[in-house]
Amino acid sequence: MPTTDDSRSQQATPGAGELDARKAAILNAVVTEYIGSAQPVGSQHVVDAPGVSVSSATVRSDMAALERDGFLTQPHTSAGRIPTDKGYRFFVDRLGVTSSLDPVGRQQVRQFFDHAHGEIELMLEKTSGLLADLTDCTAMVVGPSHESAAIRSVQLVRLAPHLALLVVVLADGAVQKQSIEFAEEVDEHRLSDAAARLAAHVLGIPLAQVLPTATPSGDAHTDAVVSAGIMGLRALGSAEGGDQLFVGGSSRMAAAFDAVDTVRSVLSILEQQLVVVTLLRDILDTGLSVAIGTEHGVEPLASCAIVVMPISVDGVGAGTIGLLGPTRMNYPLALAAARVVGDRLGERLSETGR
Repeated sequence: MPTTDDSRSQQATPGAGELDARKAAILNAVVTEYIGSAQPVGSQHVVDAPGVSVSSATVRSDMAALERDGFLTQPHTSAGRIPTDKGYRFFVDRLGVTSSLDPVGRQQVRQFFDHAHGEIELMLEKTSGLLADLTDCTAMVVGPSHESAAIRSVQLVRLAPHLALLVVVLADGAVQKQSIEFAEEVDEHRLSDAAARLAAHVLGIPLAQVLPTATPSGDAHTDAVVSAGIMGLRALGSAEGGDQLFVGGSSRMAAAFDAVDTVRSVLSILEQQLVVVTLLRDILDTGLSVAIGTEHGVEPLASCAIVVMPISVDGVGAGTIGLLGPTRMNYPLALAAARVVGDRLGERLSETGR
């Protein structure tokens, strides 16, 4: 959640404590107006904002002071002003947790999770699309790693005389599949017997900890099928070392930025799964839920802001939600959407794992 501790806020924003209530209200008004319009904000748009109630001349004077202090900047001499990264940071640090989704957004989330069934990977992929639709940002969902999830059931489905499909259901609700080829023809009876012996060997064991050999059955052909199943399970376990990343709404970057080079840079980063997953994890490790501009340390994303929320299942971290957009993103909406969707996703993952 956003940082609300005063000392933390002032560390993140040097000089933030120097703003009096009126300047803070003016800065808040400028940020809010610019987020909505994407146009430089003049004093006339600010005079009637909550907490201001002073003349236009006084507003202009205070906006000039905010510019000198690094909270605002003026893109053109005759234009109004726009927030700097420091200005956005001041705004975000004072949002607290009061932001909430509007009734339409809440209904959209409720309907989505009421109908979200099936394999966990498909649900995570669709969740990234839901977040993108709610916020008009690019959404990133990092799913839980399956390597520590216990095996709930295992089946061998005969596809051909020498071919079967290994189907594994994990305790976190994930379904893993692997094709297995046999050197000799395997009939339904032997496959069923082997599947039962395979289940006895692996049920309740984490996928990544399946032992390489099972107790011999006394039948060499059945043991060969069991061994092939174990090899398939171990292959699935070794393949689960990487995090699952699902990205929704990446095409929205084209509308968010005027510069083609910026769009190209952002899309290039989104294609690098390890970079994205590490970036989201690093932001969370700093204790922040919002990284603005250069705060996240990835130069190609210097004109972006990232909102991050952890996904928890029964109090244990089970993934991450991220939202990527321009620094003028709608922070109240993004934080509210990430919080609500993250909570509902955690609940659904918890239900799936029972």
